[in-house]
Amino acid sequence: MDNAEKISSENRIVVRVPGTSANCGSGFDCLGLAVTIYNDLDLTLLEDERLIIESSGEGAETIPADEKNIVWKSARLVLERANLAEKFKGAIIRMENHVPMSRGLGSSAAAIVAGLFAANEIIGKPFNKNELLKFATEIEGHPDNVAPAIFGGFTVSVVDKGLVQTFSFLPKNKFKLVVAVPNFHLSTRTARQVLPKTVPLKDAIFNISRASMLVAALIEGKEKFLASAFDDALHQPYRKNLVPGMSEVFDAAKRAGALGVALSGAGPCLIAFSAANKHIENEIATEMVQAFKKNDVQADALILNLDTRGAYVIGN
Repeated sequence: MDNAEKISSENRIVVRVPGTSANCGSGFDCLGLAVTIYNDLDLTLLEDERLIIESSGEGAETIPADEKNIVWKSARLVLERANLAEKFKGAIIRMENHVPMSRGLGSSAAAIVAGLFAANEIIGKPFNKNELLKFATEIEGHPDNVAPAIFGGFTVSVVDKGLVQTFSFLPKNKFKLVVAVPNFHLSTRTARQVLPKTVPLKDAIFNISRASMLVAALIEGKEKFLASAFDDALHQPYRKNLVPGMSEVFDAAKRAGALGVALSGAGPCLIAFSAANKHIENEIATEMVQAFKKNDVQADALILNLDTRGAYVIGN
């Protein structure tokens, strides 16, 4: 540790942020959930203009180590809003990433929330979680991933005239989340380009009814109503050509006992919701990977829990 780090050690914090899955099928751009895979950020704010950025783990070789780094941009936003940007001009940023990048598990949201949350903690928490959510939405463009990264659990978010409102809840039943992770990246920009600018009224009604059923069934613990609650007509049908074998993977997961299956965020990860039963969740994972393999796509499977905490401090 050099002198500059010693001087600024009191302005150091280590935070942990969960990965997330947005949409949950029918809740396009408004539903999300946090999962138990994490990125850790060790942030030290400096009063001089030095910027040191070190990354390890997922995507380390592609993460910018300069002013373009999204963690630093997010931390700077908090400092600017708190009128402290002139005091803290630099930073030492060390990231240990476990959330796969550009796969639909909220890697960019985790980075944004980490920067905002850590900087806010260091300067004495002048902003509450709802204010951090507003900042995160400004950067990300929509709240469906950043909301669960901040609050944990399942989240329902609404944006009204720039005001973001999020309702976070925990389902009554215990779930396992089986995520099939294909070995290719898919950018959110590409996934959005294939979406139509307008949709038929019947498709809008289709999604409203299923998203409503999904939230009600989760809150009340009524698993029998989940069978069709994850179905979607607004984004998944248009994106399935970007994920080879998507329909086959969905079918395989359901045959293995999944309560529902969805494209995780913009993809290409696919997420299955399973009752907490080791035999069933392992079978779902195996079948999803095999279905991808039949379509010449190599994939790994993660079996995760619902994160109930959101971003939090793990050390200073």
